[in-house]
Amino acid sequence: MAANKRKRRLNKEAFMWLVIAVLLLAIPICEVYVKARLSESNIALEEIKEKINEQEGINESLRMEINELASLDKIQEVANEIGLTYNNSNVKVVINE
Repeated sequence: MAANKRKRRLNKEAFMWLVIAVLLLAIPICEVYVKARLSESNIALEEIKEKINEQEGINESLRMEINELASLDKIQEVANEIGLTYNNSNVKVVINE
């Protein structure tokens, strides 16, 4: 009976050491994996931020172009090119109250 208890104790102890060994190997591997994934995510985030900044620059230049094309001088220039004239007596002011 004593041999049987000793054998069980050895099996439990061996199992415990096996679990500890697996944990000691798994924890660093998991840590490296998580850091690699985090690094990939940060790289993707920076690429997206760069694209956003680029698009914001494009949007700003387009806004400036819209403002330039919508200016009264440009409208009159285009109107004159196609033969339209400005007649101040035809302009009506509408006031919303």
